[in-house]
Amino acid sequence: MKKRTPPAIHTDVFSLYPGSTPLLVSMPHVGTLIPPDLQPRYSERALQVEDTDWHLEALYNFVRSMGASLIVPRYSRFVIDLNRPSENTPMYAGANNTELCPTRFFTGEALYREGMAPNDAEIARRVATYWSPYRNALDAELTRLRSAHGHAVLFDAHSIKSELPWLFEGRLPELNLGTVNGTSAAPELRDALAQVLARQTDFSHVVDGRFKGGHITRHYGRPSESWHAVQLEMCWSTYMPETAPYVLSEERAARVRPLLQQLMQTLLQFKPQ
Repeated sequence: MKKRTPPAIHTDVFSLYPGSTPLLVSMPHVGTLIPPDLQPRYSERALQVEDTDWHLEALYNFVRSMGASLIVPRYSRFVIDLNRPSENTPMYAGANNTELCPTRFFTGEALYREGMAPNDAEIARRVATYWSPYRNALDAELTRLRSAHGHAVLFDAHSIKSELPWLFEGRLPELNLGTVNGTSAAPELRDALAQVLARQTDFSHVVDGRFKGGHITRHYGRPSESWHAVQLEMCWSTYMPETAPYVLSEERAARVRPLLQQLMQTLLQFKPQ
């Protein structure tokens, strides 16, 4: 007898929409809320949460209809970065990194008013309040999917401004697929996704370039345990203007969305060898 798909889960921290396939889509940086009691700590500019992965829910508006699970947070990465390890180890050695509880914009300036950055006790509170519930939900959903299908696939969806000198040199390729140098997913899955990108000519792309996968991809990418994880970091310019007020361009979104659908279909068709 086929198991019923569990109902959606809505908490103060995240919403999880369980699906009927092995695929889970995570969007850890789409949240825009900063709790009222924390807002006085931040600069006025920081309250505009400019480093959000803007409009990804709208861009990937097809994933639930394909049967994928979807999890999205409510709170901004300026409160806590759900894609960093709880012990705050830098993701990219030798390069500028934002922290577990970021203290700088992607442009390098301070997020907090002078003397107001969180101390160790406040960071620990945020881990318990925001980070752990989201990550526990990822654990539980991937476990459910593997139990139901024999394997689980995690797609970690991200977006970023194409030029950010404080973080990287030059201009990013428009689509940046990360598999932690081929360790977070089966080689045949990595190759199949790379082929989808290689067959198109509308968008520049790279596999395991500057963005190889954050902590979510690294932690949950366990092919030997039938958990496969990939990250896609895409430039804002593929679907929106890169200047405030950061409004979704339906024309640009319509151009890139079919390619994203091809990537999702490839993930859904994957059968571990």
